[in-house]
Amino acid sequence: MKKLIGRVVSSRMNKTIVVAIGREIVHPLYKKIMRRTTKIKAHCEDPRIKEGNMVKIISCRPISKEKHYKVVEKI
Repeated sequence: MKKLIGRVVSSRMNKTIVVAIGREIVHPLYKKIMRRTTKIKAHCEDPRIKEGNMVKIISCRPISKEKHYKVVEKI
């Protein structure tokens, strides 16, 4: 089970939030550190989680077409 930490960028949907997961990679030729962001939809029952909060998400069975993660806790 994959555990990820990210920032909530959208909480407008019913029981679904969008979490931005940031990572840093090194360019293979120029050796410069670049930031990449992946947006993941996650299942969230807690109405207190709003945009800007940091959350921990964990992989689970597919809940819908695009939701494969659920919120474990608010950090």
